[in-house]
Amino acid sequence: MMLKRPILESQALKKLADLCAKGEHCSGEMLEKMRKWGLSEDAQARIMEKLTMMKYIDDARYTEFFVHDKIRYNRWGRRKIEQALWQKRVDSSISTPVLDAVEDEEYLEVLRPLLASKYPTIKAESDYERSMKLIKFAMGRGFTIDLIRKCIDEGVVEADDSIDFVDDGADD
Repeated sequence: MMLKRPILESQALKKLADLCAKGEHCSGEMLEKMRKWGLSEDAQARIMEKLTMMKYIDDARYTEFFVHDKIRYNRWGRRKIEQALWQKRVDSSISTPVLDAVEDEEYLEVLRPLLASKYPTIKAESDYERSMKLIKFAMGRGFTIDLIRKCIDEGVVEADDSIDFVDDGADD
């Protein structure tokens, strides 16, 4: 069995700079990589200082992109995004203002079609059970209950004429 040589500080800096040049990364991700590589805390601090000074790492910039990408492409709500940023060790003093700047309407633009497309796939005995399943689904995506209720209350699913919200038993 061959042992790996420990990575040098200069090699780590180059690897991380190359990685950051290809895409946005947060300081938490970089620290985790260096920890796995076995770099000392002093070396980690020096590398982080250089990466930050050279603008390779900027947690505020990272958070802006992360939040908008997760809403737009992953169709996540605020709670799920908050949790993901917390796992990446982005400080709440950075993430909270970015999340607060997102208007409810931006989340609703994602949530409405999400609920409308989920609605016909839900098997339920009653409208109440269907609503509960929709709520559970949307909460799993990280949306807040007030936004979910707003969508359900405004009858977002009714926008699709092929869906009959009222079960009058005529189809049986």
